[in-house]
Amino acid sequence: MEKRRHIAFAGVSVAMVLLTAACGSSKDNSAGSANVQPAGGSQTVGAGASASAGAEAGGYEAGGDSGAGAGGEAERTGPAKQLAVKEDAKLGKFVTDSKGWTLYRFDEDTPKPAKSNCNDDCATKWPAVPADDAAATTGIEASKLGSVTRTDGTKQLTLAGWPVYRFAGDNKPGDTKGQGVGGTWNALAPDGKPAGKTAAADDSLQLMVNNNAKLGKIVVDGKGMTVYRFNKDSAWPMKTGCLGACLDTWKPVKAVDTTKVAGLDASKVTSFKRPDGTKQAAFDCWLLYTFTGDEKPGDINGQGVKGTWFAVTDKGKKAGQ
Repeated sequence: MEKRRHIAFAGVSVAMVLLTAACGSSKDNSAGSANVQPAGGSQTVGAGASASAGAEAGGYEAGGDSGAGAGGEAERTGPAKQLAVKEDAKLGKFVTDSKGWTLYRFDEDTPKPAKSNCNDDCATKWPAVPADDAAATTGIEASKLGSVTRTDGTKQLTLAGWPVYRFAGDNKPGDTKGQGVGGTWNALAPDGKPAGKTAAADDSLQLMVNNNAKLGKIVVDGKGMTVYRFNKDSAWPMKTGCLGACLDTWKPVKAVDTTKVAGLDASKVTSFKRPDGTKQAAFDCWLLYTFTGDEKPGDINGQGVKGTWFAVTDKGKKAGQ
């Protein structure tokens, strides 16, 4: 009898390993792993008045200097004026302000719609660049410059939708000490993408995180549309419960390249082969969908529909639960 119990326990253990492998085995990385124009005016940008979920990203523990070197704090809080494009062997091309201070972007921000998630303590270490008195130059498309309203009402410069920052840990113009901090901060390439990262020809983001006012940090697709998970799907093993007429309302998110994911653990992004042979993206083994009832980025009209559909948090859980 004791022997049988040992055999049964071993069988359960093997089954669990197989289920884990079944989810992980579907991971899909095949996609590869001189005119000057103004950006528009605004008031001076402050540090921000409200708490931010972005402040927990670990992006402000730079270590070393506090940034009290050449130029002082004023140079890292004033307007960027005429931007410039610099280049070095490590980062390739990256953007600086008119005085040569490196400009940065934060992976936990969103470009569609533009939103800064760096406030309070975060904004002290990563001063927001004001939108006023900023101009594009050779190598930067003027149409990519814009602005976003921060939580304190000030206007921050954006490049290709991404809010722009300086780093208090840079001691002098030309420093790039903010590169890679917390795994979420990168120097800005002239097209708004992270400098120094190798990517495919089309390296626009396919999955990212948006800080929703009602639900907190939720996953959105590359267009900024909220993605959802379905209670009638299964994660262990991965199975879909959305078939037939269900697919008229809930559209499977296509499998994504994990090098084009920001703000969530890319190692948990996998894919699932649907009955029709197409590949659907999954996060933490839960299949992802968009909702036809959402009309624009930021909409969460699918949240709680029939008590079975929920937006997905940055940890893969059901939002609002």
